[in-house]
Amino acid sequence: MDLDDYRKHSAYSDPGRHGGLLDAVATDFSTVAATARNVIVHYRAGGVELPDDRLDEVHRRWVDRILDTDQSRFPLPLAAERPAVDRVAGCCRDHTLLSVAVLRQHGIPSRSRVGFASYFAPDWHHDHVLVEYWNGDRWVWADPELDPAGDWGFDGYDIDPKAGLFDSAARVWSAYRAGTIDPERYGVSPELPIRGDWFIHDYVLIELAHRQKDELLLWDSLGAMTDDVATADLTLVDEIAALLLAADDGDETAEKALADRYASDVRLRPGPQVHSVSPVSGTVSIVDLRR
Repeated sequence: MDLDDYRKHSAYSDPGRHGGLLDAVATDFSTVAATARNVIVHYRAGGVELPDDRLDEVHRRWVDRILDTDQSRFPLPLAAERPAVDRVAGCCRDHTLLSVAVLRQHGIPSRSRVGFASYFAPDWHHDHVLVEYWNGDRWVWADPELDPAGDWGFDGYDIDPKAGLFDSAARVWSAYRAGTIDPERYGVSPELPIRGDWFIHDYVLIELAHRQKDELLLWDSLGAMTDDVATADLTLVDEIAALLLAADDGDETAEKALADRYASDVRLRPGPQVHSVSPVSGTVSIVDLRR
């Protein structure tokens, strides 16, 4: 994909009838991020206790559905303050997707990046999703979940890709294959068993899908995913990770190879339906992506 591809909405980022709400949001990233935080609250790390019947909102995979839910409570511009407990329950993927939607609505190339962040807890790497947008000269990593008023010790809206604060899934997988990291320190939470080599493996495939503008939920399942790397096609994921890293370095041949393989290999992309495992209830559902 080229820059112009990332200016255009995906099926996930398209606001539909809510386009006017995004038109009204200024495009400086601090405003974009503040808007995303005002509309969406993290379902388990947002600092508020949400009612059980609201947690299902984490499955609002499309921006128009997220905004449907928001506007049913607050038929107001997105800048009008919402009480945290009444915001749409979501996660990092949703903060990023709404931010990407705002930027694309204004023709700014943007995409979501899937990987692991080291700045939420010491000696732990949380699965996480960032915005990557083109500022006219370069791609910029930015975390819309981070309030700049917080004492983060770095600029959360221009994260240095070489600082080790956030690493793409492809980079983490490559480090694991080289034996330079402990995969048990990469996952959802130090308190949960959803971690390790299989988890990193699957996130490389999620990273590829997001790069191709299939901004899947983090608990969706693709053909080549596994819960045991002993059964996985490691060569396949090694090759995809290497192409992702080369594309990040500006290799246009690698970028094209990613698009070609994604289009031709059914193991790498979702079909018309996807299996999704709820992080709230553990329920497995089959979702029709064709709507």
